Amino acid sequence: MTDNTRVLIIDDHPLFRRGVSQLLALTEGFTIVGEAAGGREGIELAKRLDPELILLDLNMKGINGLETLRTLRDMGSDARIILVTVSDAPEDLMAAIRAGADGYILKDNDPEDILDMICQAMRGRTAISPELTQALAGALRDENIAEGRHQANLTEREAAILKCLAAGMSNKLIARELDIMESTVKVHVRNLLKKLKFRSRVEAAVWAVANQLD
Repeated sequence: MTDNTRVLIIDDHPLFRRGVSQLLALTEGFTIVGEAAGGREGIELAKRLDPELILLDLNMKGINGLETLRTLRDMGSDARIILVTVSDAPEDLMAAIRAGADGYILKDNDPEDILDMICQAMRGRTAISPELTQALAGALRDENIAEGRHQANLTEREAAILKCLAAGMSNKLIARELDIMESTVKVHVRNLLKKLKFRSRVEAAVWAVANQLD
């Protein structure tokens, strides 16, 4: 990364905030612009500081991580938002992804792995702890049967964009890859999500990878 990514940390554990701050401070390409000990404070800081990356705890007193995430998305935040949590429950993962999270990282991962996943997220890729990827894919496969979800419903262009999502490409990279406007990519992504009955591009990406593996 050539430009410094502005980072906001929202977590009610001071030691974790300090640890992540130190980890990113030692990494080229990141600048910590703020820290919050709770959801309400974090939302206010996000409004004022306009960070590009938000690291968000799931289980916090007062406004929890999911409520904070939904509020941030409702107010139009386009930051990359990654849940960093101790919860490995599939239902928490699904809820976070559907609320607009760009990643879900377990706190017990090694610091180097956490940093690697954060960097992946800033490149537009899906940042999910490896041990949870199969759980998410399994949940989506179960839904697939209930929803009648099938890639054949997509146009040729939408199918091509879905493959790009599966490869973890951002809208900008997809536009460059397919030689189309980024605004056109956004329209196609919105359409394919509607057709496949997904609420987020992360869901679509994981589902597409699982389908290819099958």
